[in-house]
Amino acid sequence: MIAVGLLSTTVLQAQIKNAKTETIKVYGNCGMCETTIEKAGTKSKLYKTEWNVDTKMASITYDSKKTTADAVLKSIALSGYDNASYLAPDEAYSKLHGCCKYERESKTAVASTNTATGNTMQGHSGHSQGNSTINKEASQLKAVFDNYFALKDALVKTDGNTASTNAASLLTALEAVEMGKLKTEEHTVWMKVEKALKTDAQHIKENKDTEHQRGHFMSLSKNMYELIKAAKPAETVYYQFCPMANDGKGANWLSKESAIKNPYYGNQMLTCGKTVETIKQ
Repeated sequence: MIAVGLLSTTVLQAQIKNAKTETIKVYGNCGMCETTIEKAGTKSKLYKTEWNVDTKMASITYDSKKTTADAVLKSIALSGYDNASYLAPDEAYSKLHGCCKYERESKTAVASTNTATGNTMQGHSGHSQGNSTINKEASQLKAVFDNYFALKDALVKTDGNTASTNAASLLTALEAVEMGKLKTEEHTVWMKVEKALKTDAQHIKENKDTEHQRGHFMSLSKNMYELIKAAKPAETVYYQFCPMANDGKGANWLSKESAIKNPYYGNQMLTCGKTVETIKQ
């Protein structure tokens, strides 16, 4: 059996260029799960997944110059299967066949950790939303967006200290998001932008120089735009553009106000820019 496994891996590596193989846990129950997991984790000449129903371990071989094991695990999660890196959307899990509905150990562990560390979501007023799943689902991305808008307002005022404080609050809101509770479209975008959002928020938090903060706010806004488009917020949001920012290359930001208040230049060019898209339900 070991020889067969080695031969299989060798064949896979021959088919996939720049092949790298990683073995990662993916939860599941049966042969039907195996079929779904391997289908979601396979793309011709780019990556291939083999899942063992007994060990619950997936062997992922991928072209290391074109993709990552992380990207494959995202695809597997979207098919309904929790894994070592990503939780499946509840909606995707609920669509699995009855025999495929494995015990969600990974999700239970995340929920226990959040309870133990006191990670309760807060609304705009700052009051705890309690244990209501409905409130948490409705508010967790709202908290992210509200903190983003507060950060934007601080940059409009060229206030690096407040921007740093607001970025810290944004980072807390990002860390509190329970991926498995997001709707499918939100979940897909979240997996794409989560790390970049946290990285930019961390940089803005740690450095109170507004020029440095504005540099990271550009990419933060680009990824936040993708997330807010997927979330379809109840309130109208304006996607705005300054042609002068980023050394004349231009940069965007999001605002709850239609009036232009430029976060890249503040009072120097407060009204420089225009609304390029209106986002609403």
